[in-house]
Amino acid sequence: MSAIATTPTPPYYAVIFTSTRTPGDDGYGEMAERMAELAAQQPGFLGVESARSPGEYAAGITVSYWSDLVSIRAWKANLDHREAQARGRERWYASYRVRVALVEREYGLDETAGMS
Repeated sequence: MSAIATTPTPPYYAVIFTSTRTPGDDGYGEMAERMAELAAQQPGFLGVESARSPGEYAAGITVSYWSDLVSIRAWKANLDHREAQARGRERWYASYRVRVALVEREYGLDETAGMS
């Protein structure tokens, strides 16, 4: 899996989830894997990128990409995802923020450019 999601030509949407974790795993890693697999099966899902700093109170960011707002709302309402959200509020996150943004432009460097 590529560290940078492959996305279509804009426009599309980004859901940006930033968080600070509580200490300990308490099932977090398993649930995160399960949610990534489930999200990838949802209509309108385009890709995901995620990073987390090391340490006991790790800060992280996950950006998921979606074709439209209807798909984002459906993912937010998914029963398994709602269960994960509730557990997150109860035990995994000291703080978090969700932002939804329209991606209007994209550019970058292909990671394989210049490699032979």
